[in-house]
Amino acid sequence: MKKKLSKTIQIVLPLALGVFLIWYTYTKFTPEQLKQLKENFLKADYLYIWISMIFGMLSHFSRAYRWNYLLEPLGHRARVPNSFMAVSIGYLLNFAIPRSGEVSRAVVINKYDKVPFEKAFGTIVAERIADLFISVCILFLALFLQFDTLWGLLNTHNINAGKLLIIGAAGILFASLFWIYLRRTRSALGQKIKNFVKGLKEGMLSILSMKKKWLFIAHTLFIWIMYVLMFHICIYAFPETQSITFSQSLSLFVVGSFTIAFTNGGFGTYPFLIAEAILLYGIDYTVGTSFGWIVWLSQTAVIVFLGVISFLFLPVYNKNN
Repeated sequence: MKKKLSKTIQIVLPLALGVFLIWYTYTKFTPEQLKQLKENFLKADYLYIWISMIFGMLSHFSRAYRWNYLLEPLGHRARVPNSFMAVSIGYLLNFAIPRSGEVSRAVVINKYDKVPFEKAFGTIVAERIADLFISVCILFLALFLQFDTLWGLLNTHNINAGKLLIIGAAGILFASLFWIYLRRTRSALGQKIKNFVKGLKEGMLSILSMKKKWLFIAHTLFIWIMYVLMFHICIYAFPETQSITFSQSLSLFVVGSFTIAFTNGGFGTYPFLIAEAILLYGIDYTVGTSFGWIVWLSQTAVIVFLGVISFLFLPVYNKNN
């Protein structure tokens, strides 16, 4: 009962927050502003939006292809169509429960290509470590280029350095206590966790033993270049946002990435925070809101389309397995 309640809260709470932010945002608009929002959507140049969606699809394919570079040192290989569909389904499931997509990827590849779950999941963690490194580099680059703007946005929402330090310290403390528990426990549950962690470790260390390191690095860079470009190209969809520089666009990309990472795919929060951030660059709030919604909806459309198609086609492709 408690487990079901916990899962329900994980799904409902972020969605409820998104719905609240949508309601809160639009209650602040006057009828004239709502009319302006509609006009912004109608006048947008959707050619750039389509290009953005193509960039998103390319990043999906590159991520699927990159996965095999981590599986090969472990003596396993996944068929690229299965990898692509597993990645697409994972992105889709993240909308229901954040970070559940990583688990579903390992489940799919275990079922159809017989890759042990814990090793598959370990390689996914290794992927995330590589992605985290690139995202941190982008974050520091954005901070270097647009520090005043990003710090001003944090202060606007009462997020200061003290709170960030407390969160970081709490995370380190929890990780340390969990590590001590694993080292000392002799319980059956503890042994299962140890074996699982061992499999994760093998998967993560595969990044050091792979033969095609440079191809893995090239795909990693390509994935993140596509992420940045799929956001930046949308700048040209509105006349009012075309004055935004690449460094400013990079800072907006970082803001949007945080909402996607910590919520159900940025539902409700993405357009809200993008509009807040873009306001700091002198762009009208209604334009910023329209921009945020179009970027989020186009990215979501790619995820939903590929995810649903993958759900339907995966059993067909593997009908003999």
